[in-house]
Amino acid sequence: MNGYSQRYEDALVLAATVHHDQLRKQTDIPYSTHLFHVSLILIRYGFDEDTAIAGLLHDIVEDQQYPLIKIQEQFGTKVASIVAALTEKKRDESGNPRPWEVRKQEGMDLLAHASVDAVATKVADALHNVSTISANLQREGDSVWKRFSRGAAQSIWYYHHLLVVARGRLGEHPLVEEYAAAVEQLCRLASISSEDLTPFDAEEQ
Repeated sequence: MNGYSQRYEDALVLAATVHHDQLRKQTDIPYSTHLFHVSLILIRYGFDEDTAIAGLLHDIVEDQQYPLIKIQEQFGTKVASIVAALTEKKRDESGNPRPWEVRKQEGMDLLAHASVDAVATKVADALHNVSTISANLQREGDSVWKRFSRGAAQSIWYYHHLLVVARGRLGEHPLVEEYAAAVEQLCRLASISSEDLTPFDAEEQ
């Protein structure tokens, strides 16, 4: 992607506007900063404009209930399909919260069949999250894990399993290798070996 088109600028404005009142977990940091980082990671690794735009909008349906059809109308089918592949269904038909384990396993299953660009967008998302957690652990210690719905072991299991899926789909792509290094650092900071991670069975939760 060379330069910024009006289309990319429109996506930037949309992301900043729709997520304007959302903050990173238990911080005063605007959530939109995460979206910008994800998009910039994708640009840095040479992904096209559609994928970079999807990086900006990947949480807009899940977190803000922005209609997917509007994304398709504004930015096209490819962007909408990437966003759809990365959108979790957080509540059941009765409006009750769905278990974290079930949602994460569903996401993994979707990625196994999603486009390469969708997988790359998810890896960029996870890379920024893992890097942020590591930086916070170094500053604040283990209290950081209180911000998350699951503790260190399950959170790291998720990031490690995503790495397995990413390697299966993207091979030794430099983005995957940077993510692998970030996951390794997170394991080290949390004093958890990836070899000791026990996969959960979502159906048993």
